Parts: sequence; structure tokens; C-alpha cells
Amino acid sequence: MCDYKQLLTGVNRLGIRLEEHAVERLLIYCSELRKWNRKINLIARDTSAAEIMEKHFLDSLILLPLLDRHGSEGAHLLDVGSGAGFPGLVLAAVRPELCVTLLEPRQKRTAFLRHIARTLKLTNVSVREERLEPSKALPEAFTFITSRAVAAPDIFLPLIEQTAGPETLVILMLAAEERQTWNVDRWQTVDSLKCSLPFSGHPRLLTALRKQP
Repeated sequence: MCDYKQLLTGVNRLGIRLEEHAVERLLIYCSELRKWNRKINLIARDTSAAEIMEKHFLDSLILLPLLDRHGSEGAHLLDVGSGAGFPGLVLAAVRPELCVTLLEPRQKRTAFLRHIARTLKLTNVSVREERLEPSKALPEAFTFITSRAVAAPDIFLPLIEQTAGPETLVILMLAAEERQTWNVDRWQTVDSLKCSLPFSGHPRLLTALRKQP
């Protein structure tokens, strides 16, 4: 069972405020994830409910301060390689005013993403079953582009470069110790956020970049 108290304790430790209906959506999402994960490989099978909440849901929510600082009305987020919906679908569940596009090439996972979007009645979510290629630019204008563990930054940035516009904020989700292991030539750091997961204490670093003019 996904723990209501753990979720509330976690967001409070992260300094994040969620409306009650947002909390309810995340608990339903978590329960459905555990149910589907018995049949298809969405996350590691031996992940406990407590680990799911921290490593996946709370780890996705750490983006909210950056989105709130740099977003505006009509903001649109692209989550590349969304998998089971982390971080994009979690963010859509708690910020219904944020338009979210989930890009995921595997059919079983897109079926799950669409199921969750329907179950939670999320009209702000678009699920696309496709893989982004370095030479291919998506036609939409995105406010934010992010991804969780799809590729190292020196691979991910060239992958999304054609899709990122001059005002697009690309948010890299990293473990803090990764900070010096990659090169961001042609990209300008706009903002960053360093924090720790609320129960394990595992460090996280978010780095927000824009293309150099």
C-alpha cells in the first residue's frame, strides 16, 4: 500500500506544498503502478512501496521549485523517455495548469501512461509513442525539457538540441557527484537546485540550461 503519511512527510521535508487532491492523485497513481508492475516491467520488481514513493514520486517532485520559478501561464514540459511517468506524469498530476508531453517508445509503457492519465482525468497530458532522434526536432514550442536517467548529459543535450528553442529551459536531473563529469559547451547554466531525498538522504542536483545564442 502506498503510504499517505510518508508522502506528506516527504513533501514537507522538501519544502513543497501540495493540494489535497494532488496528494490523492499521487496515491492512486502509486497503487496502479504497483498493480501493473506485477505484469509488466515498469520499475524493478523488488522495489518496496516506501522506495517507490521516495525514489520515483518524491524524486520527481523536486523539480517543482524550478518549474514554479521559471514557468508561466501556458507552460509546456517535454519528458523524454518517460518510462513509467517519472518525472513528467507526476508533475502533471500535481500541476494541472502545466501542459505535459510524455515521449516513450515502448508500447507497454505508453499503455500504462495513458491508463494513468485517464484514471486521474488528466486533460493536460499527451502521450506519444516514439523515440527522439538527434536529427529530428519536435514541432511544438516547449518551456521545459527534462528526462530522468535516459542518457548522460553529453548524450542527452545533443539529442534534444534541435527541439529546444532559444527560451527553452533544459533541466538535467543528476546525482550531485555527477556535476564535474560532463561538458556543457554551447549551453548556459541559468539556475540550479541541490537537495537530498527526504528519507535516504541521497543527494540530487538539478541544473537548468539554455542554448547559447
